[in-house]
Amino acid sequence: MVITEILARNARVYGEEPALVERNAFEKRRTEITWNAFHEQANQIAHALNRQGVRKGDRVVLLMMNCLEWLPIYFGILRSGAIAVPLNFRFQAMDISRCVAVSEAKILIFGEEFIDRIKAVKVGLDEQISAYIFSGKMDKTPGFAFFLENLTEKENNVEPNIEVNLTDGAGIYFTSGTTGKPKGVYLSHRQLESACYVENYHHKQTHSDNFLCIPPLYHTGAKMHWFGNFIVGARGVILKGEIKPKTILKVVSEERVTIVWLLVPWAHDILVAIDNNEIQLADYHLEQWRLMHIGAQPVPPTLVDKWKHYFPSHDYDTNYGLTETTGPGCVHLGIENSHKIGAIGVPGFDWECRIVDEQMNNQPTETPGELVVKGPGVMLEYYRNPKATEAILSNGWLRTGDIAQKDKDGFIWLIDRKKDVIITGGENIFPVEIENYLITNESIYDAGVIGIADERLGEIPIAVISLKSARTLSEEDIKNFCEGLPRYKRPRKVFFDDIPRNPTGKIEKPKLRKKYSK
Repeated sequence: MVITEILARNARVYGEEPALVERNAFEKRRTEITWNAFHEQANQIAHALNRQGVRKGDRVVLLMMNCLEWLPIYFGILRSGAIAVPLNFRFQAMDISRCVAVSEAKILIFGEEFIDRIKAVKVGLDEQISAYIFSGKMDKTPGFAFFLENLTEKENNVEPNIEVNLTDGAGIYFTSGTTGKPKGVYLSHRQLESACYVENYHHKQTHSDNFLCIPPLYHTGAKMHWFGNFIVGARGVILKGEIKPKTILKVVSEERVTIVWLLVPWAHDILVAIDNNEIQLADYHLEQWRLMHIGAQPVPPTLVDKWKHYFPSHDYDTNYGLTETTGPGCVHLGIENSHKIGAIGVPGFDWECRIVDEQMNNQPTETPGELVVKGPGVMLEYYRNPKATEAILSNGWLRTGDIAQKDKDGFIWLIDRKKDVIITGGENIFPVEIENYLITNESIYDAGVIGIADERLGEIPIAVISLKSARTLSEEDIKNFCEGLPRYKRPRKVFFDDIPRNPTGKIEKPKLRKKYSK
């Protein structure tokens, strides 16, 4: 079923029930919309876009922070027959310009935070963009843009008469760019539909569940996890503003949230706040919270062990995926497999996985190789980039670029990014192994490991360390601690600095290399 049809069904069946809630941590404000309102707003936006000349297959850029309006606008774009192009809210002006050009977008819908960035490149964008549409406060509307509410206030609430099929294009999602320039991942409506079924199968959402969405909605991870609630008409809560441990627990408590998807840094911050008595769990209503799951990056087993200590009744799952697989779910641990914490899991619902060598031959058990996956969520292509597409797709199999190995029980263990492997004196070093070891030190908050050039060994590992508040360690302390690692894996140099992470929690290794490679 096309996901816009799922929205229409939810409006018919659950019309006046809450669909989405926004908790604005900055303004201490709560707003909500029903399934009927969600459905009608999407229809109004679709009609408004069609009046602006949008036709089936046109591309519409969506550049907004998380907010209550985000999803109705997204579904309105799909209802218009257009292809949605959500952009990373951290993109700078030239990134925005490049993505607009690559996607060949016709319309740009944007929020207040992006006015200056768009102005900086507007002259170039004008060659392609036929209309700029502003979603924000009316008095902030720039002179070059239409105010969204003015476009939609007189529009029809019924669905536009535009046939949308599962094989039609639905989205162009730009990759996070942690390993280079972002590429446009082209997805069909069938791939979005598959994400609904995969997520719901894995986490067994029912209509009574409530999903807290914290990560950015432009990313496939957050939205596709919410899809598991969406397909059964269950509500979702969007957290806007500061992401602090107290804020997260307050929202879980007051909104009676049952499912939370956390990134590693947020889960870590909650545990630190509990350890430091900044949070008293007895102050919150958390008994309904049934599932905490994590994805987007390797999860240290020590974090999960500690989480289970404080939240023994929680089911836990970790999910692995890429933008190219329509987000999470091609591999998942499974809530029944807590004895395998540390593994990313087994093939997800309707997915196949292999560990292969450079020639795509299967690797033996417990032998590292590249993880390749095949399933209903594999992208159509990198949008109009056949060379890049050919490099990653082979007979339906997607090369993930991640090094993994399979144990004797069939569970897959992620080792590291293929591009991040450090080769020192002929030995392969996987930075995530060192990072996971470093954060077992009670004084270390975060750690990133990269390789730098070495005349004798080719590369050597160095560590960038972020310490917990009020903790002190010297480089010598770190090196002494690392004596628990094999000699060739020990960092040769240590730097103390913040660890740059993108909005989905992944360490931005190119930034570390740029800063420390010399």
